[in-house]
Amino acid sequence: MVRRTVMRFPPRLRPALLRVAVLLLVLSMLTVDPLHASAPRRAIVVGGALTEIVYALGAQDSVVAVDATSTYPPAADALPDVGYMRRLAAEPLLSLAPDLILAIEGAGPPAVLDQVRAAGVRVLDVPDQPSVAGVHDKVRRVAQALGRSDEGEALIQSLDARLAALRPVEGAAPRVLFLMSVGEGAPLAAGRDTPAEAVIRLAGGVNALDGFTGFKPLSPEAAAAARPDVVLVPTRTLAGLGGAEAILARPELAGSPAAQAKRLVAMDTMLLLGFGPRLPEAVAELAAGLHAKGP
Repeated sequence: MVRRTVMRFPPRLRPALLRVAVLLLVLSMLTVDPLHASAPRRAIVVGGALTEIVYALGAQDSVVAVDATSTYPPAADALPDVGYMRRLAAEPLLSLAPDLILAIEGAGPPAVLDQVRAAGVRVLDVPDQPSVAGVHDKVRRVAQALGRSDEGEALIQSLDARLAALRPVEGAAPRVLFLMSVGEGAPLAAGRDTPAEAVIRLAGGVNALDGFTGFKPLSPEAAAAARPDVVLVPTRTLAGLGGAEAILARPELAGSPAAQAKRLVAMDTMLLLGFGPRLPEAVAELAAGLHAKGP
C-alpha cells in the first residue's frame, strides 16, 4: 500500500512559503492555455465523498492533492495529503498552486479558505446532505466544476439504477443504535438528522434514538431507552473499543436485545456515512447486516 505524504511546514517558514506559494499560483495561471482555461488542471479535493466522485467521473488526472478523509479509492493514497478537512492550513494548499479547491460542507477553518480565496484560488463549497438527492447534488456540482457534466449525469443514472436494483427488505425494521468513538469518554450516539440515521433508514432499519438531533455521548439512560436490536459502528470504533464482544458487554448495552443476540455490524466509515457514489453498495451491505439471521 502506498503511504500518503502529509504536508507540514515549520511555523517560522510559513510566511516565506506563503509568498512563494502565491507566486507559483500566479505563474500557473499565466501559463494556462486559454482554450482550456475553464477546465481545472490542478484541483485539491477536500472530502472523501468528493474524491470518490472525482474518480468515478474519470477526472483524477486533474487532482494534485486530497485530504485525510479521502481513503477511497486506494489510488488516492498516492496523492499528497493536505490534512484533516476541518483543520486545513493555507500554506500547504497554496504551495501546490491549485486552480480549484473542492471543499465539502464543514471543511475549514473558514478563515483559511477565505485566505485561499484572497490569493485568487477558486474554492467550491459543496453541500453535504445525507440523502439520495444530496448525492445527486454533489455529483452535479463536482462534475460541472470539472467540465464533466455529461459524465455526471451518467454517474447519477448509474447510481439510481443500482439503488433500484436492491432487493426490498422484508420483515420488521430492526432498531439500530449507531455508536462512534472519538477518543476518551463515552462513545457518541447518532440521533435525528444525521448521516447514520439516513443510511439506517435506507437499509430498512429504524434509528433507536430519536430524542435529540446530531451526535451526543451515550448515557446509560439513553441506552436503556433505546433497546437496540442491532449496534452499528464504524470499523475504527470497533477496534478502538476493543471489538464486538467488548462493545456489547458495556454496562449500558449488556442488557439490550442486541447484546443478548450478539448483533453488531461494523462498516467502513466513509462507505457508511459518506453519501457518495458508493451509496448503493453501502445500503446493500448494511441491509444484509441488519437483517441477517442469527449473530
